[in-house]
Amino acid sequence: MEYVSSERKLLPYGMMNFADIRLDNYYYVDKTSFIPVIEQSDRFFFFIRPRRFGKSLTLNMLQHYYDVRTRDKFDALFGDLYIGKHPTRDRNSYLVLYLNFSGISGELHNYRQGLDAHCNTCFGYFCDIYAEYLPKGTKEVLNEKAGAVEQLDYLYHQCELAGQQIYLFIDEYDHFTNAILSDAESIHRYTEETHKEGYLRSFFNKVKAGTYSSIKRCFITGVSPVTMDDLTSGFNIGTNYSLTPKFNAMMGFTEDEVREMLTYYSTKAPFHHTVDELIELMKPWYDNYCFAQECYDQPTLYNSNMVLYFVKNYIDNNGKAPRNMIESNIRIDYEKLRMLIRKDKEFAHDASIIQTLVSQGYITGELKDGFPAANIVDSDNFVSLLYYFGMLTVSGTYKGKTKLIIPNQVVREQLYTYLLNTYNEADLSFSNHEKDELSSALAYDGAWQSYFNYIADCLKRYASQRDKQKGEFFVHGFTLAMTAQNRFYRPISEADTQSGYVDIFLSPMLEAYPDMRHSYIIELKYAKYKDPESRVEELRAEAVAQANRYADTDRVKNAIGTTQLHKIVVVYKGMEMRVCEEVNS
Repeated sequence: MEYVSSERKLLPYGMMNFADIRLDNYYYVDKTSFIPVIEQSDRFFFFIRPRRFGKSLTLNMLQHYYDVRTRDKFDALFGDLYIGKHPTRDRNSYLVLYLNFSGISGELHNYRQGLDAHCNTCFGYFCDIYAEYLPKGTKEVLNEKAGAVEQLDYLYHQCELAGQQIYLFIDEYDHFTNAILSDAESIHRYTEETHKEGYLRSFFNKVKAGTYSSIKRCFITGVSPVTMDDLTSGFNIGTNYSLTPKFNAMMGFTEDEVREMLTYYSTKAPFHHTVDELIELMKPWYDNYCFAQECYDQPTLYNSNMVLYFVKNYIDNNGKAPRNMIESNIRIDYEKLRMLIRKDKEFAHDASIIQTLVSQGYITGELKDGFPAANIVDSDNFVSLLYYFGMLTVSGTYKGKTKLIIPNQVVREQLYTYLLNTYNEADLSFSNHEKDELSSALAYDGAWQSYFNYIADCLKRYASQRDKQKGEFFVHGFTLAMTAQNRFYRPISEADTQSGYVDIFLSPMLEAYPDMRHSYIIELKYAKYKDPESRVEELRAEAVAQANRYADTDRVKNAIGTTQLHKIVVVYKGMEMRVCEEVNS
């Protein structure tokens, strides 16, 4: 029976205000059981997670829990949650000072001005809301102080005089690293700000000094470990809990939490799928995050923002999956990723980390707690940066090192899209209209020949001399990146130990496009320039056998649904496509 309940909780998609969620009948996934664990940890708490993973909401929840001003709202905010039933001694006992560095305007060259302006606003607000707890005239004297460092020094001493304790929250503390990652020339200015007597270093020195006074706890979050090492001598009492097993699931949703949410809404809105069917649909796109090496064999985490996006759209579409499984705001800042790509290209041509990741399916390295921005090109540091940005996830160990993989289809599509920019120094311009027409013809008309001819043509046109030296890695990575642009399919590239190796299975997105008619297995083989012509025929025969073997697996049979499966064999010799043919059943 389908019906919509007027009592249905709203979905807090894009919301970061805990009080609004709790008081205005929004669905909340209870993460308050982590509060006692945080209290039992070191008082000065660093925590890094990818963007759009619930950091700001977590900080806001903690602020409401510890703020002296929300004492009379405790039952309304927390009563039916874990912490409402198991409150700690410290609840509602702090003056909360919240800084969000993403609100700082200005580039690195005038960062001091932006930091001063932001802190002046936040410190003034702090004085206003806690006027009854502070010595009289605190704000007036504060306004006479010059700059964030001097104002912070004054403020925490005033709180100490009044016998008050400060809980300091800093969101996106690493916001200013955007300048480094998007502009290589900024590194020198950045070093000035974080070393010696730089202003940022002075600010964090002052935070450290405040911990001897009234700043009793800190909770600092961001997305990058780059500045942690640069600022650590300025604030070397903080503990980085980002890779700690007990906090692995503090942000993001476990599968049990996703199932509970889906079960709730299945009784309140039109659902045309079972919970299991929706989990099966969402899992390849949003799941598979692991943030502690010791937890890689435990249930993984879903991106919370993407889950809310999907459920909201599913309900709004009356029980139909959204055509676009990727919410536009999830995409990593383009300029930042361009900088990562430029850094990646600084490695030797045969050791490109992104190239190896795409072609091999995994990368190995040692995850670092932090490192100086100047050392970003160190391979382990670069792998760590990709991991902290959510582009990689832990999947075990390999030869004594941490094994990392692309977590899911959202990241894979994002990475493949930007990967096209690693193949040539110039910006590549592909005709979106032409790609869309070819993709539609592939899905609905079975026109595979023109599709792969287009890829081969682009590959040949855009291959640089360095790319040609990469050979098979380049051909395979480029083909994957191009097929990832196709909205009708989920390209799967993986080793299958039971049935040989399939290069790319274009799994049809039947939930979004139920009327599409064709699906594909592509066996992609590569012969070197110097190989004899006979090698092309050998590879073609291998590809035919592997395509037939893979087409007979349950995985493929279950995924293709009502579509006609085509087995396509493609063989390149160097940058030239020599074979592109369909294998007859």
